[in-house]
Amino acid sequence: MDLYVELLASTIRMSVPLILACIAGLWSERAGIVDIGLEGKMLISAFAAASAAAAFGSAWIGLVIAILTSVAFAMVHGYASINQRGNQVVSGVAINMLAAGLAVVLGNEWFKEGGRTPALPPEGRFMPFEFPALHDVPVVGELARIFLSHSILAYFAFAMVPLTAWALSRTRFGLRLRAVGENPHAVDTAGISVAALRYRAVLIAGVLCGVSGAFISTSLSSSFVRDMTAGSGFMALAALVFANWRAYPALGACLLFGFLQAVGNFAQGASLGGVQVPVQFINMLPYVLTVVLLAGFIGKSVPPKASGIPYTKDR
Repeated sequence: MDLYVELLASTIRMSVPLILACIAGLWSERAGIVDIGLEGKMLISAFAAASAAAAFGSAWIGLVIAILTSVAFAMVHGYASINQRGNQVVSGVAINMLAAGLAVVLGNEWFKEGGRTPALPPEGRFMPFEFPALHDVPVVGELARIFLSHSILAYFAFAMVPLTAWALSRTRFGLRLRAVGENPHAVDTAGISVAALRYRAVLIAGVLCGVSGAFISTSLSSSFVRDMTAGSGFMALAALVFANWRAYPALGACLLFGFLQAVGNFAQGASLGGVQVPVQFINMLPYVLTVVLLAGFIGKSVPPKASGIPYTKDR
């Protein structure tokens, strides 16, 4: 029983950065801005959070710096995609490459540990909540360990799913945002700024990626290491495509990916028929599933009609 409880709790923890990045991509792409740079914004914000938390000894300061850093990168992507009408995929790839190189170079220069940041003290991390009084209660103790033993950022991630679903379908701002992703000319004709709405979507995506990166380095781990996001941004994009750009199916896809990552962590050193399964095989399962899902569902998914298309105002 303890193994299953830990596996389910680990599934939730591993899903959190995916959920935040996937919802970030949902906001951006619903407005018509393809965001391949989710991975880069997560990585640079993870570095910023760990660096600031190590320097100031505060996880909250690390979170604020992570969000500001991610938003800065998001604004660069927004400027290239919206103002300059550049290729959004190329801009996103450039963000990823810049973030990966910048984090290592700055980390090595500042901390002299090969791109790593120092191990964070408890006050520099978002620690999970603990309810030891509930652990000995039958059933309730197991449920508490599964659902209540997480940091505040994890609960923020799950709260963003219904909030996003409601905002995009029930609020004036959300409906206008979706209209920009489907028919920006109609929105412009109504006297609403297409660029302003798209910038707001990119800004929201930057904030969520910042929280995702901060969770990875200050809650899921206790420091920053090179390439620690390990393709999570791309997995989040795959979950978004699989979910057909909808919030609740995206949550399910991220939980599935998180479960596979948790299984990989628990199954290291396992054997089948007396033959030990290589760790690399276990670790590649989430990425194999990503390829399978994309191969099976990419043709059935319908993105916003104006996704990836620069808007040019009619004169």
